Amino acid sequence: MNKQLSSIIIALGLSIAVTGVAHANEKLIVYTSMKESLIGALKSKFNEKYPDISMDYQSAGAGKLMAKIAAEKESGQIMADVIWTSEVPDFFKMKANGMLEPYVSPEVAHIVNPLPDFDGSFTPIRLGTLGIAYNTRFVKEPPSSWDEITGQKYRGAFGIANPALSGTSYMSVALLKSTFGWEFFEKIKANKGKVGKGSGQVVDDTASGDLLASLAVDYITNDKIKKGAQLKLVYPKEMLVIPSPAAIFKGTKNPAAAKKFIDFLLSEDAQHIIAHEGTLPVRKGIATLEGMPTVEDAISRAIPIDYQAILSEKEEIVKKFTQILQGRQ
Repeated sequence: MNKQLSSIIIALGLSIAVTGVAHANEKLIVYTSMKESLIGALKSKFNEKYPDISMDYQSAGAGKLMAKIAAEKESGQIMADVIWTSEVPDFFKMKANGMLEPYVSPEVAHIVNPLPDFDGSFTPIRLGTLGIAYNTRFVKEPPSSWDEITGQKYRGAFGIANPALSGTSYMSVALLKSTFGWEFFEKIKANKGKVGKGSGQVVDDTASGDLLASLAVDYITNDKIKKGAQLKLVYPKEMLVIPSPAAIFKGTKNPAAAKKFIDFLLSEDAQHIIAHEGTLPVRKGIATLEGMPTVEDAISRAIPIDYQAILSEKEEIVKKFTQILQGRQ
């Protein structure tokens, strides 16, 4: 009888232990285009907060991630639970294709949300901003308006990334075109503006002095400044503000962990990390880096984004930009 009782107790103990192990091994896979220092810091903090969830991520450009997701979908199973990139049009496409699981985090109550018709299909996590980076060795009075960079002072010395190669650059070109028309880019061409391959290249060229200024992404520029580059980033009145959303894939095997991750990304801890990495948090009351606007200020100055137009007009806008800036049909 005692042996039987012992066996039952041992069996119960093993059952509890196995359940505990299963809980401790809850998994979460995130596909993201965020830079390594940002997603790495967030992973460490998430692991600290949720030691029972085994979180891993794959970091790559948004285009490569979308190609991977398309291939996985075709094979029957998307391997990731969460996607987080800065290519907002991709999220509208995934939503239209029924690929996303809506989730409205309770933390949404604490954020500034720039997305129209928000239903939780995807949630803004940070706000990427673009301004004018300039070389402080050669430029003593920074440009105060977009029009200023088309003037004699920046002749042959202003750079912009190619929107055919950079999703962020495409969004910026589309927004500037919607506000100032193609005349703005014709002025840049007349002023011998340069087209760079990527958003990082034009900032590097500005830091080296090959350019005096460039259309620049916040975190790229702030990272160079941290490392000693003689750069500053300024924002004209009309701001380029691009959300970076995250979403949960429909059919995820780890819905509870995925929801916890979205909650975490919007938490004070995560939003402080995002701000420290040189971009804007979405949560209210989080201090930003010196020289950067608050989230409320950025949203109030942001050029409105017509996402449907940005989705449908990409080919036309890239073609027109190429014709104007690079003289190709």
